[in-house]
Amino acid sequence: MIDQRHPKLGIIAGGGQLPAQIVEACQASGRPYFVLAIEGHTATETVIGAPHAWVRLGAAARAIEVLQTENVEELVMAGPMRRPSMRELRPDLTTAKFFARLGSKAVGDDGLLGAVVRELEQRHGFRVVGIESVLPGVMATEGVLGAHRPDAQATRDIERGIEVARGVGALDVGQAAVVQEGIVLAVEAIEGTDAMLARAAQVRREGAGGVLVKVRKPGQEDRADLPTIGERTIRAAAEAGLAGIAIEAGGALVVGRDAVIAAADAADLFVIGIPIPDDER
Repeated sequence: MIDQRHPKLGIIAGGGQLPAQIVEACQASGRPYFVLAIEGHTATETVIGAPHAWVRLGAAARAIEVLQTENVEELVMAGPMRRPSMRELRPDLTTAKFFARLGSKAVGDDGLLGAVVRELEQRHGFRVVGIESVLPGVMATEGVLGAHRPDAQATRDIERGIEVARGVGALDVGQAAVVQEGIVLAVEAIEGTDAMLARAAQVRREGAGGVLVKVRKPGQEDRADLPTIGERTIRAAAEAGLAGIAIEAGGALVVGRDAVIAAADAADLFVIGIPIPDDER
């Protein structure tokens, strides 16, 4: 049965599990939806049994045409996408005009994503919504998730990690840092969290723990690219020998919360949601 109380949702699907979980939530509630699958980014299994169309990332005109034809009113952007070079993007005329209007603001990821959101709303009439509005319970809450808690050293490393991650975020570079006994082992850039953790493992000192910290960039567009952890993040942190993970409460996503907690408990890792005061944000 179709739920007519909610407007039709367009899911702009990147990689990972989030797009599929949103599809499942729509199917369970009866909400009308349509998946815009991005070539080279969306997992094939995401669209099995779901109404969808495939488009390449640089084909904005085709994407808008499909969404309008499908009578989509609201849009949600879910899942990571590797940012291609302009040569790989092969922008169509609509995409090229967008970048021309954007100019130097296209340099950083958050500036680009914020501009994409404004473009979709102001020029094309869609309403872009946050993931938490269509997938309740995915937003990180304050406090410890699971059986383990940070000790005094880990707490100091979390504080240092927040400072470093927010500094990197202010430059629109990344959202995360790895800190061990006050020493910054790695910061996140275009490579993503898993690759950053692999780098941190190469320089981490044995037996001294370490913490992954993920927070929003200052002034970030909250409807796109919030910092995210999932079961895969837990495995990567454990393989890197870390003691735990700290994420921004109310500003980060936990994909598959029960699985994340179970994996963290099994790996003897803590996971904690840390609030960032409004005056710091």
